[in-house]
Amino acid sequence: MKIRVGMGFDVHRLVEGRELWLGGVKIPHTLGLLGHSDADVLIHALCDALLGAACLRDIGYHFPDTDPRFKGIDSRKLLVEVMRLVREKGYEFGNADITVCAEQPKLNPHVPAMQAELARCIGCDPDCVSIKATTTERLGYTGRGEGIAAYATVLIEKQ
Repeated sequence: MKIRVGMGFDVHRLVEGRELWLGGVKIPHTLGLLGHSDADVLIHALCDALLGAACLRDIGYHFPDTDPRFKGIDSRKLLVEVMRLVREKGYEFGNADITVCAEQPKLNPHVPAMQAELARCIGCDPDCVSIKATTTERLGYTGRGEGIAAYATVLIEKQ
């Protein structure tokens, strides 16, 4: 069986007047992430990791922010489409390890809901989706509360 790994990264600025969506879950917060879509950095990093592992380029290639079809789109729809592309190329999802960097809000209470939602979109067991939340100890743009970043690593297997 052939295995591949992929790594993804995404960052979006926090702004007023937007909802905060992470891992397909609406998180109560006074700020939301700015972006062409719903700006779900966690899902975007995961999509890039999956696309990279399958050698299918990146999320911007498949869903450009210049295309009005993706304006305000729910990133869960992008993840479902990415999984279709990965499976079309003959791969199956193995597991993901995701880290979200944010000073606020506290994300640990939302991790089980995010795992369940991502597993639903991918078509896997929630135990195959690891999500960790961390801060940058008030350093950099995430530490100052200017944005949220996410890193994802995935394993896919040739079927």
